[in-house]
Amino acid sequence: MGTAGWRHRKNTEHCGEVDKEFLHELSARSRANRPGLDSCIDYLRDHDELYVASIDRLARSLVDLRGIIDQITAKGASVRFLKENLTFSRDSTDPRDTLMLSILGSFAEFERSIIRKRQAEGIALAKKAGKYKGRKRAISPEDLEKARRRVAAGESKVAIAKDLGVGRATLYRALSD
Repeated sequence: MGTAGWRHRKNTEHCGEVDKEFLHELSARSRANRPGLDSCIDYLRDHDELYVASIDRLARSLVDLRGIIDQITAKGASVRFLKENLTFSRDSTDPRDTLMLSILGSFAEFERSIIRKRQAEGIALAKKAGKYKGRKRAISPEDLEKARRRVAAGESKVAIAKDLGVGRATLYRALSD
């Protein structure tokens, strides 16, 4: 039986010896764009144990949390949340643990929603005070003007975007402004 540790800026040293540790340094809103988590799940085999520091480190959405746990347990592996002392596996799931997962997962989702709301309110106040300028533009005004001239000359927008080091959609958006 192997063990894997999923760490997200939290220490999981007290879970015992771990065969492989997977780290993800960025906070995520959803399941998408989490290569560390995907690698971790791919690594898991039948009878492996995945140690996770806390429920909110694995997912911020109850739907994502349930989906990830189901995906792991379908492989025959188990998931153990250290902080909450909850374990989920294909063979045995205590209904009380499932209830606690739903409650704590809902709190994680609620907390994330509150954080996003406060962030939006803070940005609105900063904009009102003239202190928030937003994110730096991907294409400078000078490069945009050069791109417009190149497009007018018949050059491919895909080639222009590649030269500027931006995505095609970014260039299209900038040209339409």
